[in-house]
Amino acid sequence: MPAKVVVVGSLNMDLVTRAQRLPHAGETLHGESFATVSGGKGANQAVASARLGARVSMIGCVGDDAYGEQLRAALLAEQIDCQALTSVEGSSGVALIVVDDNSQNAIVIVAGANGQLTPDMVAGFDAVLAAADVIICQLEVPMHTVGYVLKRGRELGKTVILNPAPATSPLPADWYSSIDYLIPNESEASALSGLPVDSLESAELAASRLIAAGAGKVIITLGPQGSLFANGQGCEHFPAPKVKSVDTTAAGDTFVGGFAAALAAGKSEVEAIRFGQVAAALSVTRAGAQPSIPSLSDVQAFKAS
Repeated sequence: MPAKVVVVGSLNMDLVTRAQRLPHAGETLHGESFATVSGGKGANQAVASARLGARVSMIGCVGDDAYGEQLRAALLAEQIDCQALTSVEGSSGVALIVVDDNSQNAIVIVAGANGQLTPDMVAGFDAVLAAADVIICQLEVPMHTVGYVLKRGRELGKTVILNPAPATSPLPADWYSSIDYLIPNESEASALSGLPVDSLESAELAASRLIAAGAGKVIITLGPQGSLFANGQGCEHFPAPKVKSVDTTAAGDTFVGGFAAALAAGKSEVEAIRFGQVAAALSVTRAGAQPSIPSLSDVQAFKAS
């Protein structure tokens, strides 16, 4: 059987428009296109793990609206176990996304049903967590729920990954001892560490501070500059594969999902980082969130080329 990854997190319907550039405050721009695409950091990471070789379960909430039905169907189409995906009253999560001609994006999230995922709800699916090899969390569901999952994952002896997105301030101090792999991007690493992160050197300083705070290991994703891995012994930089970027939406989620799938399959940290980077690089060559996520065969073909 393939390895088991459990994702506890968000599901959003992404409302995506493309424009020549991102609007300034108070400005109205003409958009070039519009699409509704299944997304949410939790769902994206679940889809990435599934397409990249893992057996995946999703724990989360969707609304009792049409978007909720579509979000569930998108996961089922990827053979993701949805027994722990709960429908609640109200609207599903929504993300409003603008993508410019340089493939950069700006995103506003409305939590909707994601805000109703409680520790008690997760506890009701403890058997799903217990069956995991790797547990992934993000910050698009309530913080107390994330804290519960991290600690429960540590109690169960699982490999616990936290992608602290979106992060605007330091994490609770008592979380760090439950995190095996903390995977922020540059802005999130800055928010967590209180240090500016705008170069490889500053990323090393931020990663070292997060290790000192108690995180097991830290991987800071640096976009086209690749990623920085840090543990108690030091730091290592992994350059990114060279590709032509079209849309960076879900690139970080693809890295996290690919990294988790590779770890769960028994790959080393270095192999898992490189695998996740190839998957993320392929994702930015395509538009959209979940539609951009590559398959295992896509990654294997790229590595062989």
